[in-house]
Amino acid sequence: MTRNRTLAAAALVATLALTVSACGGSKGGGAGDGASKSASKGGFNAAVDKVLNPSDKKGGTLNLWSSTDVDSLDPGRAYYASVWNYERFYARTLLAFDGKPGKEGLKLVPDLAAAQPEIAADGKTYTFKLKSGLKFEDGSPITTKDIKYGIERIFAQDVVAGGPTYLINSLDQGQDYKGPYTDTDPNKLGLKTVETPDDNTIIFHLAAADSSFPYLLAMGSASPVPQKLDTGAKYGDKPVSSGPYKFKSAEPGKGYELVRNENWDPATDSFRKALPDVVKLTITTNADDMDARQLDGTADLDWAQTGLSQAAQAKVLTDPALKANTDNPYNGFIRFISLVPKVAPFDNIHCRKAVMYAADTTALQTARGGSSAGSLFGSMLPPNILGSDDYDPYGLTKGKPDLEKAKAELKECGKPEGFTTTIAVRGNKAKEVNTAVALQTALKAINVTVNVDQYDGKLLASVAGSPDTVHTKGYGLIVAGWGADYPNGAGYMQPLMDGRFITKTGNSNYPETNDPEVNGWFDSAAAEKDPAKAAEFYKKINHKVVDDAVWLPVVADKALNYRNPRLTNVFVNDAFGEVDFQALGVSDGK
Repeated sequence: MTRNRTLAAAALVATLALTVSACGGSKGGGAGDGASKSASKGGFNAAVDKVLNPSDKKGGTLNLWSSTDVDSLDPGRAYYASVWNYERFYARTLLAFDGKPGKEGLKLVPDLAAAQPEIAADGKTYTFKLKSGLKFEDGSPITTKDIKYGIERIFAQDVVAGGPTYLINSLDQGQDYKGPYTDTDPNKLGLKTVETPDDNTIIFHLAAADSSFPYLLAMGSASPVPQKLDTGAKYGDKPVSSGPYKFKSAEPGKGYELVRNENWDPATDSFRKALPDVVKLTITTNADDMDARQLDGTADLDWAQTGLSQAAQAKVLTDPALKANTDNPYNGFIRFISLVPKVAPFDNIHCRKAVMYAADTTALQTARGGSSAGSLFGSMLPPNILGSDDYDPYGLTKGKPDLEKAKAELKECGKPEGFTTTIAVRGNKAKEVNTAVALQTALKAINVTVNVDQYDGKLLASVAGSPDTVHTKGYGLIVAGWGADYPNGAGYMQPLMDGRFITKTGNSNYPETNDPEVNGWFDSAAAEKDPAKAAEFYKKINHKVVDDAVWLPVVADKALNYRNPRLTNVFVNDAFGEVDFQALGVSDGK
């Protein structure tokens, strides 16, 4: 997204059948904004935490529109959250997020697998058996060798680049495996840590127990690929389907059309609805036109699920009839400003705390679009992640600065007259620029001068993501945001807070936190089979890094999305932070 078990058998059920009750109250995906979990008759937030317009009616065409093209249709290369959601139409995996609303969608259920895996007592070996009757779109059987081959493809980063590489990190273990295209194994299945003793069994060997590993097997990068039909870097032109739909056409920049895959057997699929006959995704360069089409019923849903444009949002929020067709859920992102301790004077925690107390969080929220763009938040673990709580040591959710405390902290850090610093922000992200300016304005009240340095967003990895560049340019503050690649504390926090994830470029640990205790807590959480126990470690990590005053949360992100009233089975799945595409149907059959 940039958007986690024979001892183990009993523990596995608990692990994968998790209920994220710790994220209760109004934080749980927007239900506190008026959604009722029992009703399903429409209204604002009616598709949050429940199914709106439930129906089994098949037929018709689902019309998705987007002002953003897919990054890739190749499940091994895609990284956009909406593509991962869209892949549920055509790419199945051993495990998948359940097709249920809200937090129930965070549960991993067997998809290609016949059951949850058998896990060795030490947590380092996972064994899966496949369901019978699984087929690709050409009618050929799906075997465990196809799954292993699909995973091996992503090791060929010179060919299949761009997608998540977690499985490489987990399964390479010093082999330096370069993928099937240069594999000397006669069957091109030379990855030693994955075994396929028969076409129905696949075994994964880990170097250490990792309770997040099952989440990696739910990513598209773990979906099966038939070796005989693999076209390498061009596989995304028309990937081979293992799901209920296959591609009839794919025209980058224009659109994509999915039709039914006659070789998909619904008896093998526990959650996919496959209601429409056709699923169309139309790409447009005119976001305002797309929003107009949504409001007039031409478009059923914004595929990108990033929210209505400012003009359309103003129209919808002032018209009760239109507002009733919208949802404003948490999408799993936190927008934040990072404070960098390796850039003076933020090497002094009191200077960092002065910024925390002086921040006008209501102004920061307004800079992103107001309350519909996100809720004030006090810490760094999103509401949809187990372990999230209401921790707010700096009073950020109060919505106003505490200037007396801020000035006291300035005295403590030896800067009673204030200081000057620079904030780095992507110049092509208007909301982020507005955020930087809002903080600049707020800090004037304590005589802290903030120079705003805008850079080209496409250079994120080499500018804000390069610690050396950050130090050289004196970036004391960095505006950014983050969403989890998989919905547990490691999936969200580890790239931001684990010192072992600091990289020379593409770095997301902007404060360069490298605390042995924090790193150790991540390892302890990974070794836990019980997600509730793992969540206690994630909670401690969150609290400790927040106490260190290196993260200023701006908002727990939301997006105001419109849905065509003709849609059936509409619900927001917390695993994606957006409407679950695979469940949708159309009531009029058109």
